[in-house]
Amino acid sequence: MIGSRLVRVLSALALACSIGATLSAQSAPGGSAGANRASARPRSASAPALRTPDERPGQFGEKSVLSDVEAEEFGQNRIAQDNKDRRDGTADQDVARAYNDFWWDFGTRVAKQASLVVDPPSGRLPALTPAAQKKLASAQTPKYDNVEERPLAERCILGFNSGPPMMPSAYNNNMQLVQTPTQVVILNEMVHSARVIDLSGRPHRPASMRFLTGDSIGHWDGNTLVVDTTNFSTEGNFRFSTRDMHLVEHFSLEDAGTLRYEFTMDDPAVWTAKWTASIPMRRSDELIFEYACHEANYGLEGVLKGARYAETVKR
Repeated sequence: MIGSRLVRVLSALALACSIGATLSAQSAPGGSAGANRASARPRSASAPALRTPDERPGQFGEKSVLSDVEAEEFGQNRIAQDNKDRRDGTADQDVARAYNDFWWDFGTRVAKQASLVVDPPSGRLPALTPAAQKKLASAQTPKYDNVEERPLAERCILGFNSGPPMMPSAYNNNMQLVQTPTQVVILNEMVHSARVIDLSGRPHRPASMRFLTGDSIGHWDGNTLVVDTTNFSTEGNFRFSTRDMHLVEHFSLEDAGTLRYEFTMDDPAVWTAKWTASIPMRRSDELIFEYACHEANYGLEGVLKGARYAETVKR
């Protein structure tokens, strides 16, 4: 029965989807890979910076859905503000823009969802615990003594928008669902991550067995695929989360061209309450390409060499 339901429900989806929805109606799916500007932040006085890029901007108050005019105006402002071909500002700001605008995958359509965060209703994340605040403060002093101190994302092992949970980002937003009678594989274009969801009905592995992307088991609740993930092997994969975070994801068809992806994050060591985000993923005909980050690790070598040089300058 599980196998037939997989075929009945997921085959209705395009195998390739793009992570859509944005914080506050910025550009949404529809570009070359259907991404949006969820990682960018407003810089003008009329659009104050957010605490995090998936929360509701202050200028929209308690609105959960924006009007067509508000969404379009916000989207156009973001396109102008985040243009990577701009040359204004300081030298550091110029360098921080990294690639030219051509390489960024911001999309061409506008979403009206005011925040990816839907619970709490305020569209804002719950407060951090004192322990998490301390961890965040200590993270402001990065470590450069050896390769393994650098974060997994920087080493292109795991991270960015691949999750879990999956979040919109600046490029490589495509993901593909691959199904068998007893499993679903979530293949992310970013960091070539492939997460296997077990649908056999087994319980979670023992707590002593840990995995980079956790131990994911799934079941069907009507036509919604529910994925429960625990047993993460490292801390900080997502917003300073701990190894004991509990993630519950829901995949359901909103219409013929939209997959609604929702996840609930439960990590009492980091947040004072659970919170939920909701992200529409649009059907896409784009191909999934191999993700090549820094072959031979020459980029990481440069990072550590730069740190050694900075130390000599400080002396």
